[in-house]
Amino acid sequence: MNIIDRLYEKIEKNGFVCIGLDTSIDYIPENMKKDKTISQMIFDFNKEIIDNTYDVCAIYKLQIAYYESYGIEGMIAYKNTLKHLKDKNLLSIGDVKRSDIAASAKQYAKAHFSGDFEADFITLNPYMGMDSIKPYEEYLETGEKGVFVLLRTSNEGAKDFEILDVNGEEFFYKVGDKLKELNEKYIKDSKYGPIGLVVGATHSDEVKNIRERYNNMFFLIPGFGAQKADSLNVYNLLNNLNAGVVNSSRAIIKNYQNFEDGAQKVGFYARKKAIETREEIEKNEKL
Repeated sequence: MNIIDRLYEKIEKNGFVCIGLDTSIDYIPENMKKDKTISQMIFDFNKEIIDNTYDVCAIYKLQIAYYESYGIEGMIAYKNTLKHLKDKNLLSIGDVKRSDIAASAKQYAKAHFSGDFEADFITLNPYMGMDSIKPYEEYLETGEKGVFVLLRTSNEGAKDFEILDVNGEEFFYKVGDKLKELNEKYIKDSKYGPIGLVVGATHSDEVKNIRERYNNMFFLIPGFGAQKADSLNVYNLLNNLNAGVVNSSRAIIKNYQNFEDGAQKVGFYARKKAIETREEIEKNEKL
């Protein structure tokens, strides 16, 4: 089974929540830090989350900046977390947002689709052009790997480039159309292809059009939880509660901090929040 079909089936079974393992040491309770190296602290915290949530989410996303910031120790934790996910037959996104061309991009693809830092999906930044995507195609062709490419983001600076007028349309649609064309090259027996889009859920006037225009593409939808993306917008970016994963990081992994016994039940409260996240978005079906 190819990677996008695996993700689709996982969502059908477990729901669309993507748990972001954006783990900073100051998120970890003191009782999980004692007599441990940095890599052990981070990995043990991540493992606690994973082992308590694997049946209530579709996939896990590791934002690499959190791991790079701790140097070698952080990257050991990154490696070990990805290995733990793979050993449990769980899906992963390496949120690396790479952007380069030619030989450099080819090495990035090798680094994150094989070896110590291998993930099932990675994130890419397309703004150097389509030749910054091409080096990843040899992995996409196998059916075993996928990418989520930045399209319409929710940060304040998105207006600087993404919505510039280009022949009567916002620039991000031009980017999306190029990626859609490439994605269709890889759609065979599946409804969806291995090239997905990162789409923020904060632009109410755009979400339905984006979903309809890129109907054969999976979405990675960030910002739900701590960044306060609107649940109806998120719902409208999904397709029958599938065809997308909704990322929540801090709201889930730090949920234990809202409870007196949280430090002893980190995974329990992460699971609780993951379920609540799914339920909050699913309520929109009844509207």
